Amino acid sequence: MLFSESFFARKFGITEHDLEGYIGEALSAGGDYADLYFEYMITSSIGIDESIVKSATQGVSAGVGIRVIAGERTGYAYTCDLSPDKIRKAAHTSARIASGPSQVDKVGLEEAVHRNLYPVLTSPADVSLAERVKLLRRADDAARAADPRIFMVQASYGDTLRHVLIATSDGRLSVDVQPMVRLNVSTLARKNGGPPHSGYAGGGGRIGLEFFEEKTPESFAREAVRQAIVQLDAVEAPAGETTVVLGPGWPGILLHEAVGHGLEADFNRKGVSAFAERLGQQVASPLCTVVDDGTIRSRRGSLNVDDEGHETRQNVLIENGVLRGYLQDKLSSRLMGSQPTGNGRRESYQHFPMPRMTNTFMLAGESAPEEIVRTVKKGLYCANFGGGQVDITNGNFVFSASESYLIEDGRITRPVRGATLIGNGPEALKYVSMVGNDLKLDEGIGVCGKEGQSVPVGVGIPTVKIDRMTVGGTAQ
Repeated sequence: MLFSESFFARKFGITEHDLEGYIGEALSAGGDYADLYFEYMITSSIGIDESIVKSATQGVSAGVGIRVIAGERTGYAYTCDLSPDKIRKAAHTSARIASGPSQVDKVGLEEAVHRNLYPVLTSPADVSLAERVKLLRRADDAARAADPRIFMVQASYGDTLRHVLIATSDGRLSVDVQPMVRLNVSTLARKNGGPPHSGYAGGGGRIGLEFFEEKTPESFAREAVRQAIVQLDAVEAPAGETTVVLGPGWPGILLHEAVGHGLEADFNRKGVSAFAERLGQQVASPLCTVVDDGTIRSRRGSLNVDDEGHETRQNVLIENGVLRGYLQDKLSSRLMGSQPTGNGRRESYQHFPMPRMTNTFMLAGESAPEEIVRTVKKGLYCANFGGGQVDITNGNFVFSASESYLIEDGRITRPVRGATLIGNGPEALKYVSMVGNDLKLDEGIGVCGKEGQSVPVGVGIPTVKIDRMTVGGTAQ
């Protein structure tokens, strides 16, 4: 899409001359770099509980964030008023915050070559709210009909359509239209008056409602029911050190948290990451290759350009166990003498960008999943994860497994509950002894939090065998 045809040019009459003037104002007190991030976002959300639509909201937000970098200082100001006077005032404010002796020679803006990783047939914003409610009713009906032991069903739906415009003092001019849709189903099951057990499933991505023709609301509902029912007959998780097998897909959240955050450049330039100053070193088993790829079509974590106007790409972080690179934004790459990697991300125009993951996963290996399980005499198979905590400075993590099973004599047997994985990210990867050929990405539900900002992400992993890991449980 050409800038002259863009949403901001049509709706607000913004010209390239205006953008150059705002950048000039931002650099009026000195500075090495400045950028403008315009955003106009349409959102809707719906919630069903007890088969009743209990919430339905729609909204619009708009604004611009203006950043100036002077050495290690950052000035940032934003406004929700897109009138020229208010934009200039925000530019003036950010200039004064980051004022410095440096002075950049302003260059003319050049439009980025546009690609479209998420073509949408019909935007959710163009479909009636009633049609979106039908999706939730289908999920609710399917979950309640699946098993009489299900006594609670909640379903939620949300979509956004985000228009962005990014202009930078080094001449980049990017426009993008970013759709996002997500549907979730939660269930509770009870057996013979016992305690309730939960199940959760959902999916989405940078897609339109056509996504739910293939990934139907009924399929997510049945999966949420299955997870809840499995827990009814689960035994208490054993405690101690054991072999752990991670199933494919969503268990990649452990990789995201325990390793991915530690590879974001801001933590490494500050020397607070467990991976700081370890480029070129062996940090994992030679079987492990980890990438961050923001270019996968229609995925939740994908972007045509990041929130600083750089094209996203596939970044190899760990190759055959060797640390190859960090995830860079503009500020960290300047200070580290590197190049941006397309990982500058922000929650909205009200937030400054920082290095963040997009879709982070481990590449497939050569082992069949069944073969991996057969090699385990006694261990734990983790199919799904709930919450977790990670200490970036040393890589220590604690994760709760929401669905896991015992492995006995090479077979997956009884479901267990209350299993907690305790370990260290870099250390755990050293004990990876088998990697499956069944790489799977999650269904499109990931949300990553960092320093008060949340952004959508994707995770993934093939079946992976970790020879040694501590499992917290209640059974001895």
